Amino acid sequence: MFFASDNSGPALPEVLNALAKANTGYAMGYGADAEMAEVTRLIRALFEAPEAAVYLVATGTTANSLALATLCQPWETIFCSDVAHIHKDECNAPEFYTGGAKLTLATPKDADKLTVESLQAAIAAEGTRGVHGPQRGPVSITQVTEYGTIYTLNELQALCDVARSFDCPVHLDGARFANAMVALGCTPADMTWKAGVDAVSFGGTKNGCMGVEAVIFFDPRHAQEFELRRKRGGHLFSKHRYLSAQMLGYLENDLWIDAATKANTNAAQLAEGLCQIDGATFLHPPQANMLFVTLPRATHQRLFDAGASYHLWDGPLEGDPDEKITARLVCDWSLSKEQIDQFLDVAAG
Repeated sequence: MFFASDNSGPALPEVLNALAKANTGYAMGYGADAEMAEVTRLIRALFEAPEAAVYLVATGTTANSLALATLCQPWETIFCSDVAHIHKDECNAPEFYTGGAKLTLATPKDADKLTVESLQAAIAAEGTRGVHGPQRGPVSITQVTEYGTIYTLNELQALCDVARSFDCPVHLDGARFANAMVALGCTPADMTWKAGVDAVSFGGTKNGCMGVEAVIFFDPRHAQEFELRRKRGGHLFSKHRYLSAQMLGYLENDLWIDAATKANTNAAQLAEGLCQIDGATFLHPPQANMLFVTLPRATHQRLFDAGASYHLWDGPLEGDPDEKITARLVCDWSLSKEQIDQFLDVAAG
């Protein structure tokens, strides 16, 4: 009954097989391997972007931070959600890799998403004090959001239009890109450059890879700067073929789509069961593979005693048994129906 994170599940067998296949003989290093050439071809085809610059790194923090550093000057500010991973969970890595650019939070109070109004107000408020204040920099949008919700294509387009009206580039944090795309029933291009996105961190790790993320720039003029920043930041792998092999195994035969579909389906089954439990309420409507559900503390205590693993969002496990506490529950591709049913049985008491 493991719902703590999709980071914690096993790697897809096909990804491990691709690694084993790549682990023979010799291959050129630093991204000059044959597997990387095929990854680039596949990603350009998937995103309908034949000129896109495609790179691989090992972590989402690296992907986000180096992509933003490439789009941002040190004297600029990055506009993002107040719960964005780049703000809450990356130990100021974006500020570090950009050389000191700040983050400006642009969501309405208690909202799960950026809105046109909140983003426009935040951008308009910056860059008005000449050399004395931060200058306007990139907008970073997270898809799936940190609350498990999804921007529609129209919402993405509208946010990108606001950014474009201020000449701000747009970065998409797609750690759960596949889950969002499957939920929307759209194409990778629909959710990125067709909406106005300039760069995307295309996640693999949360969806069944061992540890690989792609950074994609739809304007190849950013390529050289990113390459230099990746090297200077210590994130250019010498045995790069092991990153490439993972991504290749992930992309071939639509494995990445299949894995995200399984994860989303698992979350939908979990949500359906939780709806039948007295006292269960959702903080936001379940849309992808991450749920925020409020349950009495006694229910959480019962689940933890039975061996369930997940994160409590707004209170400790100890205390008034009747108090409502929100849990974050994340489903990955490997979760079984039996585990979901067991969790629901325990939760129902």
